Order: sequence, then structure tokens, then C-alpha cells
Amino acid sequence: MMRLDRLIGPALVVLCLTAAMYAQNRSTRQIRVVGTSNLSAQPRSAPAEVGNEVFIGPEVDEQFTKPQITGSISPSRVSSAHVPTPSGSAFATVGGDAFAGFNAISHRDQRLSNNGNQFSLEPPDQGLAVGGGFVVEAVNDAVRVFNTSGTPLTGTVGLSSFLGLPPEIDRSKKPVVFGPEPTDPKVYFDAPTQRFFLTALVLSQKSDTGALIVPVNVYIAVSQTPDPTGNWTILTLDVTNDGGPFAACPCFGDQPLIGADANGFYVSTNAFSLSTFRFSGANIYAFSKTALESASAGAITGVHFSNLTEAGMPFAFSIQPATVPPGGSFANKTEYFLSSLDFTNTVDNRLVIWALTGTDTLNTASPNLSLVNAVVDTQSYGVPPQAQQKPGPFPLGMSFKDHEELVSANDDRLQQVVLADGKLWTALGTSAKTQNGPVRAAAAWFILSPALSGGAVSASVVNQGYIAIDGRYQQNVVFPSVAVNNQGRGVVAFSVVGLNFFPSTGYAPIDVNGAGAIRISGAGVLPDDGFTGYAQFGASNRVGRWGDYSAAVSDENGTIWMGNEYIPNAPRTVNANWGTFIGSFTPQ
Repeated sequence: MMRLDRLIGPALVVLCLTAAMYAQNRSTRQIRVVGTSNLSAQPRSAPAEVGNEVFIGPEVDEQFTKPQITGSISPSRVSSAHVPTPSGSAFATVGGDAFAGFNAISHRDQRLSNNGNQFSLEPPDQGLAVGGGFVVEAVNDAVRVFNTSGTPLTGTVGLSSFLGLPPEIDRSKKPVVFGPEPTDPKVYFDAPTQRFFLTALVLSQKSDTGALIVPVNVYIAVSQTPDPTGNWTILTLDVTNDGGPFAACPCFGDQPLIGADANGFYVSTNAFSLSTFRFSGANIYAFSKTALESASAGAITGVHFSNLTEAGMPFAFSIQPATVPPGGSFANKTEYFLSSLDFTNTVDNRLVIWALTGTDTLNTASPNLSLVNAVVDTQSYGVPPQAQQKPGPFPLGMSFKDHEELVSANDDRLQQVVLADGKLWTALGTSAKTQNGPVRAAAAWFILSPALSGGAVSASVVNQGYIAIDGRYQQNVVFPSVAVNNQGRGVVAFSVVGLNFFPSTGYAPIDVNGAGAIRISGAGVLPDDGFTGYAQFGASNRVGRWGDYSAAVSDENGTIWMGNEYIPNAPRTVNANWGTFIGSFTPQ
């Protein structure tokens, strides 16, 4: 959930640095068991808000300074030069689909969890996993389990209490006491072993001031049975000193991205300096899936890759591991990853495919892994503009006599990768100029066919396209995620924001032939009115946080589940009114 303003623009200044100067580094790393937890035995929610504290971290998810990048173009308004020009997507009604959905965790739910010892937080950072009749949702900073009908099976549990940590802010103490701050949650269900995984970055805070300090850990929780309401094993990976050549550590491993194959569980992070918040480098960690699932004490040894480079550049960024839907086929001893390449926040037409081979050796005493990558030529994509909202009441902003805030579309990193039907499916946010109206945020989707030969990886484009809303006014598709079942049928799920739409949830069916019409699955009823868009809380650009990512997954029956942020008709807190909506769609 971090974001730091970055300098962006058309100039790419290499400063005599090349990828050849930074050799990929491989080392062993240990992840340690620190305890167990049970989602059914956690503190209750408070009946009402007490205190008005918010957490605004180093903020590096949306904009940040990459090495060798200079310029001054603001992403809140994007030039129409060279942006993609799709014709625009049709609309269809949900009523014609096999669709169901329900309201899930809201800002108010998470804020009141853990006896009210939670910060006000934006954005939610959507995590979702479905399997065995259970739906597990995680957001900043809470987790809850539902059945597939939407009935809650647990309370809303603060991530701090679930991970065995002190409260992120203990309001029972005077003055308040600050504790570790979990963020960037992800959830995964491993169908072959019937286990759930939950990950989160955990930032340490100084107890009296809340200032960020060391250590910084990535927590990995693994359910001990197929029932996520029961016991979980909690493990920690210390990433404090895992940086790169561009900024000194101590560092934090921002937005851990997760994936899995038949043999391993994989985590990718972007390292930023804890003191300067400058980008330091990307990291990939590989652990035996069997070892994580059977761990009860001690430490597990895995493999850490750092000093990663791509496309001739001396760094890499946001490397998304792939997952495989239930009943799907894993790649042979290989985990695939994808990353985008718009380093200048303008427009690019390339992706990078990565292959980690030898993953079967993760279950041995001496893993023998090799990591390679290659550039893939694709359709164009570029940094999306921030999204305007439909006018409506916004009591928090109106109390400051402020303007209605814009909704952040972040940048054009890849959001999620799925290996299904022998192909890699993914999507990202992009700028787009349809036939009518201004440049707006849209989704670009890609279907790639990966190949390995002689130790080299490559990929060809099977299909690609855009999901965009045509119209006179700015209508936006933001934070897309792709889920595909083992038959190669799925959806692209997203939020819809614009002058005709309060922030809503939507999706478009997808298969190898392309993407279908947009459906609005959860209709928003009010503007986003969160604290991160107002100057009184430090905002300088009138842009409220959204995203930073959505989630979509397939279950064992081939039904696609999606979790997205929207503004519901539901009780709110003083500082924010976001909610999440979980929908299910059965492709025909």
C-alpha cells in the first residue's frame, strides 16, 4: 500500500549504467516459524470508533523514483499522444449471466476489528482465495472467511491479531502505543494440497511515535487443514537487508506478490530504502511448498534472487509470479513470471517473461534453480490518468470545504498472472483514447504462449486487447485482475469510475477469442470520500487512494470469483467509506 512521488517523463538517462554491470545474485534464505493462529479465536470488533488516527506509510505503490529516470510529467493528466486507441467495449446486463455476489469487508469493518485497535487505512489492497466451499478475503488490515453463499464463518479479524502481533495502535493505553503495521495482503488456495496461504508485509513502528524502524518482515501464514477457520502456521521472512545497488538498506519489501507451481511457493518484492524511500531493486524468493505446509517449528531454507535486471536495464520491477487454477496443469518443473516495462510512465509495447526452472529441486537439500527472462513484443500500454467521479455528497471533504477528490488509477504494472490452458493470462491498467471523449483509464489484457528451449525462455502473443468505456465524458476501468479456469474461460474483473458512475465493480468475460462486454456487478451509490484525497491529511494532488490491486480466482468447479473495491450503501467511518464486493460468475 506504499506510494512515493516519482519523477517521470520521456527521457531515459542511463548514466553509464548497464544491466551487464549488475550480475544476478542467488543465495539461500531462511523463513522461520513463529507461532500458530486460529481465525475463529480472535478479539471481537469494537461497537464504535474511538480515536481518529490514520496510517499513511512511505507510499511507494503508485509513483516512485526509478533509477535513471528523469522528467516532470504528472500522471494525473495524460497526453493523448501515442496512447492506445481502442474502439470501446460494449455493455451487457448481469442478469443474463450465472452471477451472484455479496458485500464483504468494508473500511468500517476493518477499522472496528481487533477491539477497535486499528488505523483508518486506504486503499484496501484486495486479497481473495476460494476452495473447498470457503471464501477467504483479506484487505488492509483484516481477514474474514465466508461460505460460497456469502455467509460469514468468522468475524472480521485484524491482521495484527491473526499474525500474532501487538495491535498496530493500542488505544487502550494512554498515550496510545504503536505496534507493527501489516499491509499489502495476498491470499492463495493451493488446490492440490488443499491449503490456504496468506501473506503480508509487516512494517515495524516505534512504539511512542509510530516512526518506521527495523526489522521489516514478510509474513506467510499457511492453514494446517483445508478449513481456513481453523489453525494456521505463521512464518516470517526478514527482508530488512534485501535491497539492490540503487539505494542503501535497511529496506522494506513492498507489495509482496505471490504465486505457486507444483513444487514451490514464490514471493516477489520491490525493495525501497527505509530512510530515503528510494527504489533499491526487485527480489524473488522461492520456498518448497511441501516444507511450508508441513512446518511446525524451526526454519525452512529457500532461495533468494536479487540484483535482477530486464530488457537491458540495470533493474527490474514488480515481477508477478503465476498461479494455476484448480484442475489445471503446472508447467514442468518451472514457475513463470511476467512484468511490464513502462519505466518512463509514458507508453511501451513490451512485456517481460521470466522462467524459474528446476523447481522440483526445492524439495532437496541443495536446490538447483535457474532464472532467465526475455522481452515479448505486445500491444501498446501506458500510465493511466486519475479518474474523475460522478458528483454526489462527500461529507468528509465537504467538512473541509474541499472539492470532490479524484480516484487513483496508480500505474501500469501487471496486476495478476494465471497459467491456464497452457497460456499465461494477465492484465494491467493503461491510458486509452476511445473515439469519443478524453483520455481515460482502461484495462489492457494479454494472452501469451510460453516456451522453454536450451535454457532460454520466450513467449508469443496468442491474443491481446483492451477493455475501455467509450463516451463523451471520462469513464474509467481501473485495477484489472484476470482469472481463468482450467478450460481457459474466465473474466477480467475491475472497478468502474467516471462521471456517469459512482465507484462500482465490474467484469468482462474472457477466453482465447477475446474479452466480452462489460457488466456492472456491484453498483456504487456515492463518491469515494476517503481521507487520502484531502490536503488536511497530507494529500497534495486531490487524489484518493484506490486499489492498489483487485483479485480474481477460479474454484474447483470452474466458477470465477472476483473481489473489487467500490462504494456501497453501508455504514461508514468518519475518515473513509470504501467497501469490497465479492462476486462469482460461471463461464458458459
